Amino acid sequence: MKKVQLISLLLLCSIFTCAQNIKITRQNKDTYSISVQALRIKNFVIEAPEYVFRKNVDVKITALDRNDNRDRSIKGKFVFQFDGKNKIILFKEGMGIAPVIIDGSKKITVKDTDSGIAKFFKIRHIPAWLSILPPLIAIAMALIFREVLVSLFLGIFSGALILLGFHPKNWIPAMYNVLDNYIINAMMDTGHLSVILFSTLIGGMVAIISKNGGMAGVVDKLSKYAKSARSAQFITWFLGIAIFFDDYANTLIVGNTMRPVTDKFKISREKLAYIVDSTAAPVAAIAFITTWIGAELGYIQDASVNLRINENAYSMFLNSLQYAFYPIFTLVFMFFLIYFKKDFGSMYKAEIRSRVLGTKLKIRNSKFETRNSKFETRNSKLETRNSKFENNESLKDLDPVEGVKQKWYNAFIPVISVVLVTIAALLVTGAHKSFDNLLEAGIVIQDYSFMNVWENLYHLNNGQDVAFFRKLGIIIGNADAYVALLWASLSGVVLAILLTVIQRIMPLRKIMDTLVFGFKTMLPAVLILILAWSLAKITGDLHTADFLTSLFSGAISPVWMPTVVFILAALISFSTGSSWGTMAILYPLMLPATWLLCQQSGFETGQSMPIFYNVISVVLAGSVFGDHCSPISDTTILSSLATNCNHVDHVRTQLPYAITVAVVSLLVCAVFVNMGIPWYFNYLLGFVMLFLIVKYLGRSL
Repeated sequence: MKKVQLISLLLLCSIFTCAQNIKITRQNKDTYSISVQALRIKNFVIEAPEYVFRKNVDVKITALDRNDNRDRSIKGKFVFQFDGKNKIILFKEGMGIAPVIIDGSKKITVKDTDSGIAKFFKIRHIPAWLSILPPLIAIAMALIFREVLVSLFLGIFSGALILLGFHPKNWIPAMYNVLDNYIINAMMDTGHLSVILFSTLIGGMVAIISKNGGMAGVVDKLSKYAKSARSAQFITWFLGIAIFFDDYANTLIVGNTMRPVTDKFKISREKLAYIVDSTAAPVAAIAFITTWIGAELGYIQDASVNLRINENAYSMFLNSLQYAFYPIFTLVFMFFLIYFKKDFGSMYKAEIRSRVLGTKLKIRNSKFETRNSKFETRNSKLETRNSKFENNESLKDLDPVEGVKQKWYNAFIPVISVVLVTIAALLVTGAHKSFDNLLEAGIVIQDYSFMNVWENLYHLNNGQDVAFFRKLGIIIGNADAYVALLWASLSGVVLAILLTVIQRIMPLRKIMDTLVFGFKTMLPAVLILILAWSLAKITGDLHTADFLTSLFSGAISPVWMPTVVFILAALISFSTGSSWGTMAILYPLMLPATWLLCQQSGFETGQSMPIFYNVISVVLAGSVFGDHCSPISDTTILSSLATNCNHVDHVRTQLPYAITVAVVSLLVCAVFVNMGIPWYFNYLLGFVMLFLIVKYLGRSL
């Protein structure tokens, strides 16, 4: 009976409010004493962000005990005043969340109505449109100064200033914040360090195999097959594809080596410069192992981690190749021109002039004398850029050692080792990761071996049997691309050094000097990468992608994002003359914006990923297209110098070809892809259009 009374008392106590503390004590065997004490917050602290981009923000209130520790006994509803207005806050285990509307940057007073304790906090409201300023400033400064490094730094600095406030007292702290927060953190990332190390090692390998005569040997070996004007152009085209791992090395080596061969068959310097320029960057942009791939993977990896996409960077890069229309169409278009011996526009005139009078003479009539003032006027910026490359030591430092016998295998062995080691490392690291995934899935494999993993991969595909290429995709998708690239680049450098030492082409000290010189050639690219990663971090802190998504949402369908990004990349690359700078600006900006726009539009992952792959590809494609058209592009100027072609003539003759391929690429990207046509049919349709253009617009030589 007494137990029943106790239970009844407890039930009655449950009707009290949650903001009361009930203590039950047993005085003797048959008597219980019940006391009710109201819960009171003795003290509290407020946790609020320093700044917000939206007016609605949640503020955390934590109740403290007498020792200023979190008082977990506080639970229930309590009344607080925010600037005199009452708010009921629900506490759980001593913590409550209060929704607050921020209007300006004034202090907000918070008062506990029970204890009378008052605190205040201040949150600075930053208008969302300011988040777009850092990348816009980077773009605008690149247009004004024609310098990517300064532009990127100013973009990062402006972002730091936005976060700290525009008051003059914050300018110095913002400058330091760029260094100790963003740049240092960008360099401390292990993935970023892997990219930097891989890029410098590849640069060193290129320098050694150029200096020991290996690259020249490859070119000489192939140039022997040039028996006519068409075959000479084919050899040049093939070499441009074969030297795939670096666009600078491609341009300098192929241009300088093939110039005497093409002169022999009276091929115009404009045509040679076009072939050299339009194979270098497209191949470097889409090949698996290049000085570009590390940067590309770095940008993609950062986006995938931030967006929580469960796919590694290398796999996404491979998937993006099905949309690499401009680079591939450029190579195919060039093949059609050479095979059918046709040209059109100003290139046709240059070829006719060369075939009739040779490469060193020009027809002196008014048509050729007239020069567009835009190109004829040599402003100081272009002259400075030209003189920089004319005086650049790289032109002579990449020449083979005087008197050395040029052996093709000195280049072939290191380069093929890079390719083979990369493939092997991808398979090894991917198999190890797949093995771990199988164990996590409860699949017991007695001993680790590649074949054991390979035979059990169907367990990672919902138990359904998978074909060879699907298994290969699972392995590569699980691979550690950074480890693979590091192993491969190191193996290439070691083999290049060993081949040079064994043949006594150069002393070891000279080889190390050449290696260091190769490292130096990659320094500008590395600096761009570091600043680009820093800009990506600042745009992440500013929620730039969220703002862009809000702009695009309802105004543009996600399926049109690739077209918009291609045009934007082309404009920036044309204006700055830098494919790398364009990628540095757009990748951190457009990848998150595209993904978030797809999510807001209700797209499922299966619908979003093809668009994401497409945007990865068109940033590259648009950058290369703008680079081909720009008279201030590094590779365009290098192509003119390496082929000894008048720079204005090179730009003027290449421009119509680049625009033709870009129009076809945009048509395929904007129309056929959105129609749901499979990627291989898209390429086939593009090839047909390019063939018809060459057939009906081209004129036979």
